[in-house]
Amino acid sequence: MMQLDFSPENRGVIRQKSEMYGRSVLGAPLQYFPASGSTELLVVAGIHGEEPETTFLLSRSVRHLPQALEHTAVVLCANPDGMALGTRGNASGVDLNRNFSTSNWKQGSVGSRSVLERARDTMLSAGTSPASEPETCALLDLVKNLRPRSILSIHAPLGCLDAPERTPLVAALQDVFGLPWVPDVGYETPGSLGTWCNENGTECVTLELPRMSLEMLYDRYGEAFARFLAGPVPR
Repeated sequence: MMQLDFSPENRGVIRQKSEMYGRSVLGAPLQYFPASGSTELLVVAGIHGEEPETTFLLSRSVRHLPQALEHTAVVLCANPDGMALGTRGNASGVDLNRNFSTSNWKQGSVGSRSVLERARDTMLSAGTSPASEPETCALLDLVKNLRPRSILSIHAPLGCLDAPERTPLVAALQDVFGLPWVPDVGYETPGSLGTWCNENGTECVTLELPRMSLEMLYDRYGEAFARFLAGPVPR
């Protein structure tokens, strides 16, 4: 396993080199950190701009890595416009996790909650057509180019691991986060990355981080997640 670096002087920057895989609606670069070898796992955070904790935790963990991972590639933020604007969707008001080209994609409004325990009070769009958004198209192209065996999609704040089966990847993530595995989240997700993966023969595990402060997320999970990333991809 890669030797991790927890020294204070190296926590401030990511020492891996990024590459662009596209641009957002507003022209922000879509960046990823490639693996040094073949990509077995692609980790994606920040699809929803209102879930900044996903990018925060992944960044903090990646900063402990002195070099590129051998078989894992990382997208810190798949929706940079939404993250900068503080919106769940992209700059066009599209929920990117309902915009993937799946057989069950639906045009129309997509509701979300400002507070998890309350009714859906914010309406976004699923896009004008499947993969209508540049962020979605670019991520799909990246997946097709890298051909990872598995994708880890990080969201918040449901506090679970969502995957159709309890695979070795799910089990390894349970060891890191101590979260329950669920075969689905209990509601339809047409046009989601997970659905696209299931239809195209790629394993997708959705890590739903629990609701807690940024500092507590890192304090509880950061170093353990870094060790997970630095280790062999579970299979």
